[in-house]
Amino acid sequence: MQDSNRRDFLKTAGAVLSASVVTSKVRGANNRITAAFIGMGRMGIGNLNVAMKQSGLEPVAVCDCYQPNLDAAVASSGGRAKAVKDFREILADKSIDVVCISTPDHWHAYMTVEACKAGKDIYVEKPVCCTVDEGLKMVQAARKYNRVVQSGTMQRSGVHFQRACEIVRTGQLGKVTFVRTWNYGLAKPEGIGNPPDTDPPEGLDWDMWLGPAPKHAFNKNRFGVDPNAFSHFRWFWDYAGGMMTDWGIHWLDIVQMAFKEEMPKAVVALGGKYYLQDNRDTPDTLQVTYEYPSGVIATYENRNGNGQSMFNKGGGILFHGTKGTLFVDRSEYRVVPEPGSELAAVNEKASNNTNMAHWANFLECVKTRQKPISDIETGHRSTATCLLGNVALRSGLRIDWDDKTQTARQKEAARYLKREYRKPWKLSV
Repeated sequence: MQDSNRRDFLKTAGAVLSASVVTSKVRGANNRITAAFIGMGRMGIGNLNVAMKQSGLEPVAVCDCYQPNLDAAVASSGGRAKAVKDFREILADKSIDVVCISTPDHWHAYMTVEACKAGKDIYVEKPVCCTVDEGLKMVQAARKYNRVVQSGTMQRSGVHFQRACEIVRTGQLGKVTFVRTWNYGLAKPEGIGNPPDTDPPEGLDWDMWLGPAPKHAFNKNRFGVDPNAFSHFRWFWDYAGGMMTDWGIHWLDIVQMAFKEEMPKAVVALGGKYYLQDNRDTPDTLQVTYEYPSGVIATYENRNGNGQSMFNKGGGILFHGTKGTLFVDRSEYRVVPEPGSELAAVNEKASNNTNMAHWANFLECVKTRQKPISDIETGHRSTATCLLGNVALRSGLRIDWDDKTQTARQKEAARYLKREYRKPWKLSV
C-alpha cells in the first residue's frame, strides 16, 4: 500500500497507526504466554498442535460449542487445557494472554473485536471476515486497543514464498502484466449431497454455532463436520465465501505481497453451479479478474469438473513476465525463462514449515509488540480482495474499488459490503 493510501485508509477506519504496537502492559514478555483456542474443528486442532510446539506457550483452555470437538481438543492438549463451551468465558479470563480463533468464518470478526476489547492478542484464521465492513472494524479494534493480531495467511512465513515475491518485486521476470491463480479438481457430481434439515446432533449448541448468522434449521452440510474433509460450512454464503475466500485468499495474498500490498481498482466475475448437484450456495465454476493500478491483470479460477493444469498442480500462482514465468505453490517455486531470455531457470523447494514459522512470528510479536508478518491490516486487505470477487459475482456488476475510501463506486454493491448481525450479537468497536 502506498503511504498516502495507507494514511487515508487508517483515517477512514478511525485507527491510529504507529511503527510498532505500544501498550502499557506487555504480556508474555518475561514469562510463559497463556493461550486459549476457540473453534476446535480440524483447523483448530491443527493450530493447537502447532502452537504447543512453540517455546514458552501454555495451552490453558479450549472452546467449542460441539462436545465431540471439545473432547478431542482436551485430548490433543494432553489434558493441559480446560474445556470451555462459551467463548465469552475465555475473553473474561484476565489470566489468558492470547486467543486463537479457528471458528467458522462468520464468527471471526465478532470474536476478534471482542478479544481486542478484552486485552488479548489474537491469531485469527483466514479469511478474517465475511464482509469488507467487518474487516475495517477488526483493524480499528486492533489499533484502538493496541493489540497484536496475526491473520492465518501463513504462506507469508514461507521462505520460498518470500524469495519468489522478491524475484517478482525486483523485476527479475521483466515486466509482469498477467498473473493466474487457481484451484482445479474433479469432484463427483453429487458433491456433498442434499441432506434434509433435521434436529442438531447431541452435544451441539446450534444456536450458538449460528451466532450472528441468520437463523436456519440445522443441516448436516451447513454444520459441515466431515471426518474426510474440511468443514462444508465454507460452501454457504451465510457463513463463508466458497473457494474464493477459502483458497483464493492464500494465492491472492501472495500476489499482493509481491506487488507491495497494492489493491485492485476493478473486479469482474462470472461463475455458477454448473456441475455439482448438492445443496451448496457457492459456485463450482468461477473466474474472477482483477485490474491493479500498476498495470497488472490477475485472475482467480476454480472448477470442480476438471483437474488438468499447468505443471499438473491442483492450485498455485503463475507470474507471467517479459523475461520469464514464475510458478509457486506450497511445495516449491520454479522460474521458466522466455525463449532468448538471459534469465536462468530455477527450481527451489520449500525449506521451512510455514505454520510453525507463522506461529513463531506471532508469539515473538506478542513479546516485542511489533507488527506480525500477517498483521490484521494486511489480512483485511487480502480478504477484501477476495470478498470483492464474490461481490462482483453475486451483484453481476463490475466493481470499481476506491482504495482510499474503501468503498465501491457502484452504489448497488453496498449491500454486499456489510451484513446485519442476528440479535443479540452486535459488532461494535
